[in-house]
Amino acid sequence: MAACSSVRAALGDLNKDSFVTFLSKLIGESKFVQNNPPELIPEEDRIVRHVLDVLLPFSTATGGGPLIVNHVAYHPKRGNLIVEYPGTEPGKILSFVGMHMDVVTANPSDWDFDPFSMSIDGDKLCGRGTTDCLGHVALVAELMKKLGETKPKLKSTVVAVFIASEENSSIPGVGVDALVKNGWLNKLKQGPLFWIDTADKQPCVGTGGMIPWKLHVTGKLFHSGLAHKAINPLELAMEALKEIQSRFYIDFPPHSKEQVYGFATPSTMKPTQWSYPGGGINQIPKECTISGDVRLTPFYNVKDVMKKLEECVDDLNANIEKLDTRGPVSKYVLPDEQLRGRIEISFNEASSGVACNLDSRGFHVLCKATEEAVGHVKPYSITGTLPLIRELQDEGFDVQTSGYGLMATYHAKNEYCLLSDMCQGYKVFASIIDQLED
Repeated sequence: MAACSSVRAALGDLNKDSFVTFLSKLIGESKFVQNNPPELIPEEDRIVRHVLDVLLPFSTATGGGPLIVNHVAYHPKRGNLIVEYPGTEPGKILSFVGMHMDVVTANPSDWDFDPFSMSIDGDKLCGRGTTDCLGHVALVAELMKKLGETKPKLKSTVVAVFIASEENSSIPGVGVDALVKNGWLNKLKQGPLFWIDTADKQPCVGTGGMIPWKLHVTGKLFHSGLAHKAINPLELAMEALKEIQSRFYIDFPPHSKEQVYGFATPSTMKPTQWSYPGGGINQIPKECTISGDVRLTPFYNVKDVMKKLEECVDDLNANIEKLDTRGPVSKYVLPDEQLRGRIEISFNEASSGVACNLDSRGFHVLCKATEEAVGHVKPYSITGTLPLIRELQDEGFDVQTSGYGLMATYHAKNEYCLLSDMCQGYKVFASIIDQLED
């Protein structure tokens, strides 16, 4: 058994050949783990089988080593995998979680190479899932394999949780949500939980909340040559949205903590889609819909924003004649016909952002490990969403996040990661384990 002071020596560096060979097998399954129901429902057990091939020889299940392996499934062919390397000190624990075994979709005709077969271009490992997140599955599996092989005597128990169903939540009760609900992760609350599913090798300390909204506007259909007899819903929608956005930025301005966390942007509200029922170019339509989202830094409450937006729309409907118009006959009220334009706002499922605890031991350990392995540390935050992390945080977990793929290729065509980045990620993991022995 290696001594505690020799943890890093025991773990060594990432075995590049083993990692590349293993990741190549995982990318070969990526076509079958695309997550876009109902058309594409992933079979994460295809990935589980490969991970088991690597880890079972060093497990208690085969008698070949100390790893305790649990394959936990709530839907057929859609399992999660929990791997534990036992420490000697009860209650002392750390975990690597979030390495998900599903991927976003890829259209081979849009790519410069086959997304479902890993190709190598120098330091680049190319294919769907290399960055998000099969590269991390392979990386953490190699770490657990090395623990099982070298058997360092650790005070801390090290747990790896490979999860199903991260990319799409339309089928609930499959992945980490079900694991938490059924108590599989309870003991991870006793130590830092490192969520390994971000990018660019730096601690990601903040993420955004998201509120998808839809603004439906009703006017009066009429011939465009007689515009004075119409209520133009397109004009009303544009003016109403302008006012709603203006009030949003007054109510939810840049927050002082955003600079502390390094957010690239403050909270934003903007349109991203526009639709209407159709009609001739000479016809003012009866209705239209603008859709978009609010991206909210975690220092504001999602429910407060939704309430404010609803109050704003109510006020605009009550005072619709006060909105700016467009030209001498543009209007939103036809008194002779007792008609008023109308604005309605609705929301799809919203999620809250995350602000990691910057005072936690886990954060400080991650920063030191990053500086050692990468050469510098610069925590960052984005208003992209990671709703699963917020749910874990609300359940009482000390969540810190990092990742070793590339943000530039996240969910993108021609996805790739760098082998050199993954090697540095392995060193970060080894340093975290070593530091938490103290």
